[in-house]
Amino acid sequence: MGDRDQEQAGEIPFWLLLSEKGHKAPSVDMRQIVGTQDILFLCLDTLRYDAAVQEETEGNTPVLNRYGPWEKRQAPGNFTYPSHHAMFAGFLPCAFEAKSLADREMLFFPRQIGMGRKIPAGAFGFTGGTIMEGLEKEGYDTWCVGGVAFFDKRSELGSVFPGYFQKSYWNPSFACPVKESTKNQVDFILKKLGKADARRHIFLYLNVDAIHYPNYFYLDGVENDNLASHRAALRYVDGELGRLLEGWKQMRGGGFAICCSDHGTCYGEDGCQFHGIHHPSVNTVPYKHFFF
Repeated sequence: MGDRDQEQAGEIPFWLLLSEKGHKAPSVDMRQIVGTQDILFLCLDTLRYDAAVQEETEGNTPVLNRYGPWEKRQAPGNFTYPSHHAMFAGFLPCAFEAKSLADREMLFFPRQIGMGRKIPAGAFGFTGGTIMEGLEKEGYDTWCVGGVAFFDKRSELGSVFPGYFQKSYWNPSFACPVKESTKNQVDFILKKLGKADARRHIFLYLNVDAIHYPNYFYLDGVENDNLASHRAALRYVDGELGRLLEGWKQMRGGGFAICCSDHGTCYGEDGCQFHGIHHPSVNTVPYKHFFF
């Protein structure tokens, strides 16, 4: 059924919902950002919204606090794989209060899904299967620095997401069980950045897996993951992101960052454990975007 057939049948097409008069005014204009700025997509894998806000309120994440408060948003999926397929197609976590597609702020809008006649205000309309493919057509060098197993390139499944990028990197020191994983990732990125072509803009996707299980080792004397060690992992990550952003500013003059979680996780709430299930602690994520 085509768009016109949908309209005649009484179904409001997706593209019209996103471009109707009542659509929320955009907070940024990605059409002005793409082509003029480096773009960093920082995914704090598994970070819960409530944990992020608690650390923000107590002043324990000074780097992330510097760039504004966390927004409460709906996760695109309940574990890494579905969330990233959605996000890489432009469907980032949407406002928690959203009642329809018209309430979604789109930074990137996929033209090739048969519904993209009108691009929402402030969105960058891209062609291709992913935002990375669209940005590559605009001259971007697309980088992926992996963390969790879906990015480790050690299997066919772990090679799917890295295959969306022109350059993809993973090594065992980036893996979830490594306490210094984020430090190792940042060290690697800054080293690569020093050799990058200054004439070409970069889109970096960083999968930060320190907050993902296991995270018990971020608290002394703890033998099992819990909400306290989850929060301690975020405090560790905050310092390393400070090194990344400062180093990027020094070498590249700053850019635009999207920082969010892909999903949350459970630590026994309502008898639930971890993620891959629907629960408020899994489905609610923190989000922010900012210039740095």
